[in-house]
Amino acid sequence: MIIASCLLTLELTDVFSLKEKRSILKSVLKRLPQKFNVAVAEVDKHDVWGTAVIALVMVGNDAARLHSQLQKAISWLETHRPDVPIADYEIEILA
Repeated sequence: MIIASCLLTLELTDVFSLKEKRSILKSVLKRLPQKFNVAVAEVDKHDVWGTAVIALVMVGNDAARLHSQLQKAISWLETHRPDVPIADYEIEILA
């Protein structure tokens, strides 16, 4: 069993309240699992308006495929959600 995780730091520059942040993140956290079959959660910066840290996790038996799927999720987020720019990301594969 191989576990692949991706830690994304999102810059929410036009967000001025936690309510706005939660609204945006709720949409992202709902859509990514539907589209890419990943587990997603906000994992850090819970009380910071302009930044969010989310984790994507997948389990499988092919590390290359898992890495590719996480890359596709990142690309999709960049393309379809320009209001949620990715400041940084890190993919980790655990075998």
